[in-house]
Amino acid sequence: MLTEALTAVAAGGGMAVVQAAGSDTWAWFRTRCARLVGRGDDAREAEALERLDRTAAAVAAAEEGERERVLAVHAVLWQGEFASLLESLAEGDRERFVERLRSLARDFGSEPSGGAVTGNTFHGPTAVQTGDHNRQENHFGSGR
Repeated sequence: MLTEALTAVAAGGGMAVVQAAGSDTWAWFRTRCARLVGRGDDAREAEALERLDRTAAAVAAAEEGERERVLAVHAVLWQGEFASLLESLAEGDRERFVERLRSLARDFGSEPSGGAVTGNTFHGPTAVQTGDHNRQENHFGSGR
């Protein structure tokens, strides 16, 4: 069983996949992700490319009302993929994999930072802050 920290890394990887799907960075992301999953094995890398392409196709085909559900499903699928890989690796290999997965998520901008806001609908004044060591001042209303 994975620690909470490793589970968070796997979840960040899953989120990175769905955030990259259909974006301008997809070609770069899919190649790098497939290399990570393939771990030097051409057949595993090709299989990862196929699965990544299925994810991208599912995201692209999702109708507006289904998009969030499709993204969530594929994020969980990829989280499971990364978690399985992490569980199968020896300690030293696991540490290298974690660093590469964190780097992939960070480079794409989905590295967990203590909180996430996704799939929400806000009605009215809303303030959202994530990250560490941030300062934010919010003023709502007319200031009277």
